[in-house]
Amino acid sequence: MPVTIIDDSEVIIGYFPKKLIPALKLDVKVDLSGKTEWLADKYNRILSAAVRTTAQFSQEQLDAEVPWRPWTLRKTVLHIMSFPEVAYLSHKVGSMSQEDMRASDARLEPVYTAGDMAEYGEKVRGDIVAFLNSGDIDAFDREVPAHYGGEVTVLELLNIILSHSTHHLKQVYHLMQTDLGITPKDPASDADFEGIQTPESLF
Repeated sequence: MPVTIIDDSEVIIGYFPKKLIPALKLDVKVDLSGKTEWLADKYNRILSAAVRTTAQFSQEQLDAEVPWRPWTLRKTVLHIMSFPEVAYLSHKVGSMSQEDMRASDARLEPVYTAGDMAEYGEKVRGDIVAFLNSGDIDAFDREVPAHYGGEVTVLELLNIILSHSTHHLKQVYHLMQTDLGITPKDPASDADFEGIQTPESLF
């Protein structure tokens, strides 16, 4: 995980904007008010792209490990879909902890084939878009402890995880083209990615 050490004294673990911004004296304000429509549109685009991509893989390819970590391609693609779900459910669960993520992994063990994954991804996409279009301000503004972001609102968490899933989707596209010899069909476009912050370097 990322760790920021300031003056050999202050240690900030993980992506924790509420601590990083003042500690690094950044002239940045995290304000997502009015961005629910934008987030809903971006989740719709990115998760739809992940579902379309899933259909291009054989089971053998899904069961093979990716080169950048000891994960199968199945787990990587499922991760693109499942982390947004865990983030969205934090408005009910009250957290997005490592325990919550492990529980999600265990629950999704039966989601194995490309068809299973596409069906699951479609459900997650629909649930998140409906939530973001619900106008439930109390749920959006609920502060939750999260492995990604520290103490954040549900809306802030969904914004962070959108970047996280987009980063992994770009990694999968790279793998398809460079290692698997697959040309992505109807991949996410530059317009789909526009405004979503991801690292310039994928690995």
